[in-house]
Amino acid sequence: MAQIYKRSGKWSARIQWKDNEGKRFSKSKAGFATKALAKKWAAEMETNLNRGIHIEKKIAFSDYYEEWVNTYKQTKISSVTLNRYIIIGNLINDYFKETSIKEINRSKYQKFINKYGATHAIASVKKLNSIIRSCVQSAILDDYLLKDFTKGVTLAANTSKTMKVEYPNVTEIRKLLTTTINGITNRRYTSRYMIVTAIYTGMRKEEIQALTWNDIDFIHHTINIDKAWREVKGRNETDEHFNTHRFKPTKNESSTRKIKVNEKLLLLLKQLRNNSSSNLVFMDQFNTIPTSTALNKTLRQIMSDTKLSKKNFHFHSLRHSHVALLLSNGIDIYAISKRLGHNDITTTMNTYAYLIDEYKSKTDDKIVQVLSQF
Repeated sequence: MAQIYKRSGKWSARIQWKDNEGKRFSKSKAGFATKALAKKWAAEMETNLNRGIHIEKKIAFSDYYEEWVNTYKQTKISSVTLNRYIIIGNLINDYFKETSIKEINRSKYQKFINKYGATHAIASVKKLNSIIRSCVQSAILDDYLLKDFTKGVTLAANTSKTMKVEYPNVTEIRKLLTTTINGITNRRYTSRYMIVTAIYTGMRKEEIQALTWNDIDFIHHTINIDKAWREVKGRNETDEHFNTHRFKPTKNESSTRKIKVNEKLLLLLKQLRNNSSSNLVFMDQFNTIPTSTALNKTLRQIMSDTKLSKKNFHFHSLRHSHVALLLSNGIDIYAISKRLGHNDITTTMNTYAYLIDEYKSKTDDKIVQVLSQF
């Protein structure tokens, strides 16, 4: 039974309980303007106790975040991603300091987002919020929180910080593809093969890096995508056993998929298979898988040879090029979404909105032609 009492003109409330071992606990709060508010607080605390929530559990937000990263993330993410988690941890520590995670509500978190967004692009804000949201959901499971204070916040961002990427049109993509293929003179250098694979499949870089010969079905023209590659900078390992431990799960559950591929790509990959002593498709002559740096260096050289100048266009942008090729030929956006391994079609629509709008008029013309037949 809760104790409700008045002291110095304000109302206070106290609850008491025992744990499973019979140890007695109590929790109180003062400063309520009315008796009803004090009763309401006590009732909420007792409800939480009945639900099995440890209301006495306290920890600073920054401390919980660090503990969460060390326990659940550190061994499962790349060094690059871990560095991002650490940077976010420093931001949390600098802004919230020793504030208990229980004391943070949506309003306080929104102010944190607003401050960060004032100097960062929307992509950075989305990544930060996504990581913190995962941490908060973990804290709920650990009984430190009842509600997700990241839910429903507005992601503020500085539009001037957004990196503008210039994408090639379909004609330029075809030219880029032809130049890449024609430039393959040494099968021991695999970067060009990876660029061609990206254009023809729309696969993510880490998915391409992780491909093994077991993943490619040359008979049925399919590629099975069920893992990704953990890129470790500064390591130049040649041990095949070490390389098997560089595999990691795909980005999410929907990223595990099987896609159809064209004969031209398969013929190119057969060239590699006939000269390969590794089960890793894109293992090069140095017994390594080309990194982001190597891939982008090769891509820039190809673009220079093609006299194609596109601001901020990099290897990941080839995924956009793949979508452009499909949309320009009337492929349904739902089929594209499945091929890309997106969680849902909304992700595809938001990411490639500029391309969808570009081909909307072409689709509208087809719709009119179909309806005219009736």
